[in-house]
Amino acid sequence: MPNYRRAWVQGGTYFFTVTLRDRRSSLLTQEVNLLRRIIAQTKRNHPFQIDAWVVLPEHMHCLWTLPPGDADFATRWKVIKSGFARRIPHGEPRSIEQQMRGERGIWQPRYWEHLIRDETDYQRHFDYIHINPVKHGWVTAVKDWPYSTFRRAVADGIYTEDWAGDVSLDVRAAERR
Repeated sequence: MPNYRRAWVQGGTYFFTVTLRDRRSSLLTQEVNLLRRIIAQTKRNHPFQIDAWVVLPEHMHCLWTLPPGDADFATRWKVIKSGFARRIPHGEPRSIEQQMRGERGIWQPRYWEHLIRDETDYQRHFDYIHINPVKHGWVTAVKDWPYSTFRRAVADGIYTEDWAGDVSLDVRAAERR
């Protein structure tokens, strides 16, 4: 098994990609209210700041800033993923190993995490999160996707309502290369 190395920085800001096992599923948008409740509950018990978030049918991207002195994003993801899975009816395909371990087959194991290095890195990931529904062809304008923090960013004066990403924006900025 690979030896995954994570960057543990107390009070750090991180970009995450979390994906369903079934990439054809639309479970996350179908159950977005449940997902929101689980995230809110997790934030109450394990505080963190949501800088940006987008939920697509089968994956989500987000930027979090952890509290000073805290680098434990892994516990937060465990709580979110397990809390969501516990409240979804059973029925997804599971391997023999998953069945033996009593695991659900909803989430891909692990997640992609990236420690934000500076303001430029932050802005590129912030933009990537909000342009993602356009990139994947779900909408033609960022403002039309209902499951993101875009409207909050408009209200905060970060974007204009008609922001759709500069054509020069590298929409692959947050992807693994």
